[in-house]
Amino acid sequence: MTRIVFIAPNKQLFLLGKKAVKELNLEEIIDVSFARPRRAVEMAKHLYNEGVDVIISRGGTASIIESEADIPVVEIKISGQDIAQTFQQAKLITGLPNPKVAFVVFRNMSNNIEVLSDILSIRLSIYAVNEMDEIPAVIEQIALTDADIVVGGARSVNLAVKKGLKALLINSGDHSIKAAFLEAKKVAHGRRIEKERTQKFKTLIDYSLEGIISINSEKEIDIFNPTAERLLNLSQQEMKGKKIEENLPFAGIDACLQENREIIGQITQFSHRWLSYNLAPILVNQTSVGVMITFQDVTLIQEIEAKVRQNVIAKKFFAKYSFENILGNSPEITETKTIAEEIAKVDATVLILGESGTGKELFAQSIHNRSQRKNGPFVAVNCAALPPNLLESELFGYVDGAFTGANRKGKVGLFEMAHYGTLFLDEISEMDKYAQSRLLRVLQEKQIMRLGDDKYIPIDVRIIAASNKDLATLVDEGSFRGDLFHRLNVLPLDIPALRERNNDVLFLAQHFLTVSKQKYQKQLAFTTDSLAFLSAYTWPGNVRELMYLVERLVIITNTPVLTPEVIQHYWKNKRLSNHTVAPDRLAAAPEAEKITGILRDCNGNIKHTAEQLGIDRSTLYKKLKQYKIEVKKSY
Repeated sequence: MTRIVFIAPNKQLFLLGKKAVKELNLEEIIDVSFARPRRAVEMAKHLYNEGVDVIISRGGTASIIESEADIPVVEIKISGQDIAQTFQQAKLITGLPNPKVAFVVFRNMSNNIEVLSDILSIRLSIYAVNEMDEIPAVIEQIALTDADIVVGGARSVNLAVKKGLKALLINSGDHSIKAAFLEAKKVAHGRRIEKERTQKFKTLIDYSLEGIISINSEKEIDIFNPTAERLLNLSQQEMKGKKIEENLPFAGIDACLQENREIIGQITQFSHRWLSYNLAPILVNQTSVGVMITFQDVTLIQEIEAKVRQNVIAKKFFAKYSFENILGNSPEITETKTIAEEIAKVDATVLILGESGTGKELFAQSIHNRSQRKNGPFVAVNCAALPPNLLESELFGYVDGAFTGANRKGKVGLFEMAHYGTLFLDEISEMDKYAQSRLLRVLQEKQIMRLGDDKYIPIDVRIIAASNKDLATLVDEGSFRGDLFHRLNVLPLDIPALRERNNDVLFLAQHFLTVSKQKYQKQLAFTTDSLAFLSAYTWPGNVRELMYLVERLVIITNTPVLTPEVIQHYWKNKRLSNHTVAPDRLAAAPEAEKITGILRDCNGNIKHTAEQLGIDRSTLYKKLKQYKIEVKKSY
């Protein structure tokens, strides 16, 4: 609510003010008080602290309040009519047609006095003062003259009377008082609007997440908000009024101040913090009167960016599988899951090795969902599915104009999408040498650069790589970088092939049959012979091959019982001749015996033996060494 106080310097003016407030119906917003000049100043300061918008007063009192109190003052003007009435009263009091009048007046009240004195035949002497303390000396001076009457304010009149002089108090008329009250109402309204704007601006400055510093044209600090205090570990009181260039390392202030030029996206280091800052000129009538500096802690920007990435990108990239989805009860798969669960507890790079179809991505997703990054994105990319040039742009992203056909807005790379999460690089063995070198740098530096850009972007990503090829052999052959292999091979995880998982074929076959029967609403069952038949197969496609075979059998088989003959019949459409051997030879045979038998049948040919077993040559060599099987070729 608007608050205005009229401080009357004399009782007569006090009473006139009371009357004017009532007649103008302003009782709710204007209070009337009586106070001598010195006390009026203290009262005005107190009223300012209480939130009063405007003070109304007159003459010397108004002048003193205005100079000593930080509050708007509306002065009751001494009108020509008021002066004319005063001169007429002086004639009556002195009984003279053209009396000598000594007019003691504050400089803010001296307008038009001489003009009216000439018109009214007043012999006028004006004694203008600036302060109350000057009045006694002026009265002493007047007492030595032949003045007929002293005209002035309350203090001047009192001192003149004590000296035995005739004196007349100058008063303001009803019209002047009302005009001042109505003007004060307008000023108070504008003041209230300005207060609201100022408070909004102050709140914006004080509660901004950015540090804000304002400097004037002399480069002196006049605004230093709480965030600036916190980020720079400096107090507002300490910094206000100081030269910015002597205390803070914000480059470009001269260019901003002199050229009216914005400077955006600069980086500086202050103490242990890296700050991103912007400079903007403060313009009044196209002239720069200062500079506004806004800045943030780079770490906070990264955290906000990470939250945005999580909220926007992570909705599209998430891991849906966990260790509970990895089925099997063999010692081999149980031990692998145990190792993987331990790997999930730490945040190092993982290299998953295993044949196609063993569930490498299933393990990667499970590790992610058990790790401290489980709330972040899980981004998967098959390195073999993309040509080398496209793979690079997908991984690292690109900026506008990076290459012909590039999106005009640029593109965020998979590394950025996986920030605070996991990036799964499947079939990493198919990555070309150049991409390998860039990946190695990312792993070492923890930052990426988009194609066509010249700025590095920090990232926090866990890498899980996977390969169905022996990377160590590829390193020996020169097709894979050795330094990258060692950087990836921090936590290796070998996924056993299905043929190496004792009895898991039976368990998984029954599980997939149950799932497919529910999905396609059929009733089927394996015979004991058919399960033995499935167990004897080497499963080069591993769990994936078994799952799709069972689903195919459920869809196309019309018999309620799945016998070996039925299974073999629907396998005729599969090109299995190079991958399987007679079931009766392999049933329940230990792995070493299987390898030895097939090796003999293939006349010691490693390539053909590996094909029959459904494994690659490097794996076969390992097993030959493990079981101490000697290779003998026959011709």
